[in-house]
Amino acid sequence: MSFARSPWPVPALLLNAFVWGLSWWPLRALQGHGLHPLWTTVIVYLLAVLALLAWRPQGLRQLLAQPQLWILAVASGTTNAAFNWAVSIGEVVRVVLLFYLMPLWSVLLARVLLHERFTASGVFRIGLALAGAAVVLKPEGVPFPLPSGRADWLALLGGFAFALNSVMLRRLGSRTREEGRAVAMLFGCVVIAGSLAVGLGPERGIAWPPAPQAAWVALAIGLALAFMCSNMAYQFGAARLPANVTAVVMLTEVVFASVSSVAWGGEMLTAQTLAGGGLIVAAALLAALGPARWGQAETSRRTSASNSSSA
Repeated sequence: MSFARSPWPVPALLLNAFVWGLSWWPLRALQGHGLHPLWTTVIVYLLAVLALLAWRPQGLRQLLAQPQLWILAVASGTTNAAFNWAVSIGEVVRVVLLFYLMPLWSVLLARVLLHERFTASGVFRIGLALAGAAVVLKPEGVPFPLPSGRADWLALLGGFAFALNSVMLRRLGSRTREEGRAVAMLFGCVVIAGSLAVGLGPERGIAWPPAPQAAWVALAIGLALAFMCSNMAYQFGAARLPANVTAVVMLTEVVFASVSSVAWGGEMLTAQTLAGGGLIVAAALLAALGPARWGQAETSRRTSASNSSSA
């Protein structure tokens, strides 16, 4: 069967979005067993990186030989540590929406790191994302929209780090090998989450992991397997679909997170959250669909110019 006509890439991406949209549940369950989200991140990604190194040991040599991969490691580690912590202590929908301010950060980072020019569509997306964030963040009775707690700040930091991660992947794509990038991203999660957990320590509310017990160990292994399968599903789907289609499908994470948090987590979707979330998702959709639309316009323009010159 041709990969281009395979029916499986979209379901694979939906599986990835489903796992991440529901990841708040096992993270909170493990927290209930005394395992802080940072330590959960360390354990889950340590298992993942060991499995990857057993399969592709050359990835570690590439990480040690290519210093630029450490930027990717820091970005990936910060993304996962911040998101996992935020979704464990904050309102799930609010955290996911603030995390999806990526179009705002991506435009700004692409300008600084990739020297891409601002475009009218990019500025419009920034405006939409900022408007959505303002609506989501504005507390009642306060004139200015500001993050209201640790979960908000962590969600914003995680989204910024994920945008940096995406920009660095574009920048390093032709300079590094796939296994080196994968090891860097997984190892970065272990290092960043572990450093934060040890550095902050019990005096900041981050207790050391409890003694191994069957209940939480089994749940941690299950979460590690779920993350590994979702990562493989993402790589399978993203490699066989246009980037704009991948981005649109991945937005279903917002739906999975919203439905599951309302059904199982007892959360309420307010009109304010829905309105702000609609603006943020619209900005993300424009970022995803924009390349295809502008690419088609450019193709049409070139075809028209060619026909005119032929005439």
